Amino acid sequence: MKTNYRYSFLILSIILLFCFFTNISLGSVSIPIKDVFNSLIGVSTSNESWQYIVQNYRLPKAFTAILVGSGLGISGLMMQTLFRNPLAGPFVLGITSGASLGVALIIMGASIFGGALAGLLISKWSIVIAASLGSFLVLLAVLIVSSRVRDTMAILIIGLMFGSITAAVVSVLSYFSSAEQLQQYIFWGFGSLGNLSWSELLIFFIIYCFGIVLSIISTKGLNTLLLGENYAKSLGLNIKKSRLLIIIATSLLAGTITAFAGPIAFIGLAIPHLTRQIFNTSNHKILLPAVFLFGAIVMLICDSIAQLPTSDYTLPINAITSLIGAPVIIWLLVRKRKMIF
Repeated sequence: MKTNYRYSFLILSIILLFCFFTNISLGSVSIPIKDVFNSLIGVSTSNESWQYIVQNYRLPKAFTAILVGSGLGISGLMMQTLFRNPLAGPFVLGITSGASLGVALIIMGASIFGGALAGLLISKWSIVIAASLGSFLVLLAVLIVSSRVRDTMAILIIGLMFGSITAAVVSVLSYFSSAEQLQQYIFWGFGSLGNLSWSELLIFFIIYCFGIVLSIISTKGLNTLLLGENYAKSLGLNIKKSRLLIIIATSLLAGTITAFAGPIAFIGLAIPHLTRQIFNTSNHKILLPAVFLFGAIVMLICDSIAQLPTSDYTLPINAITSLIGAPVIIWLLVRKRKMIF
């Protein structure tokens, strides 16, 4: 690792810590940084309610933001490398669409099961499970098709087509749903970082770790794929195995994030490009941790903005990530900066 990259990593780590503590201190109730530190180490604060707010609401939300931002950023990096397409994101395989279909079936299709059972079905865990199953089933379909298709771009198109099919089914369900069901589904689509308890966050973190481990294992394959598939084969890389590993890693990260936090837009697409503005390299051993830090920082900033500090209102996190992510992509395309692939 070059010396200048060491300094870059050090600076990004300091910024991440600053954003983390700033995020915890901001909200409808402004808590001084000193009391935030005291709450984290278990020392009594000026106001007893502040300790409860920090430990049971803001701390899990800040950790969720780090997991979501870093996970989506890494997913986006792997997809852009695999498909050699700067506009590929973690959801090009139809993973989000599958999760949306699962949630739509639970929320808007639950009425077919009747009164009490419908109420039982629509719970936080049922929505998480439905989103996970939807993502998994779409992934399974894409993997089955990809095992028979050699062209990587064909897999990209197949993923988009699966997304179109699931979107069509969601549209039909929406048409026959009540206003209340539609509203609940729309609220889920806004995304949320603050709905997880510590036990839910632990499950999220365990699955996230599996995805990260697979991403690290995929690093050599990602670097080799940059040289082109034919050259990668000549170097002894098993293209089919590497491609499968990258797709599973992306699906674990993006699918789990969508299940627990809802669909979060543009982070996976924009973060790899922002990272390359500082880390001018194609080596994924450097890019992977850099994207992790960048994604976590941007997500914490987006969440801090969405909280509207000192206000009782909270903006949808999806709106903030889109307002930040979309201009970044437009700016990069207008600049026509040479992408590293």
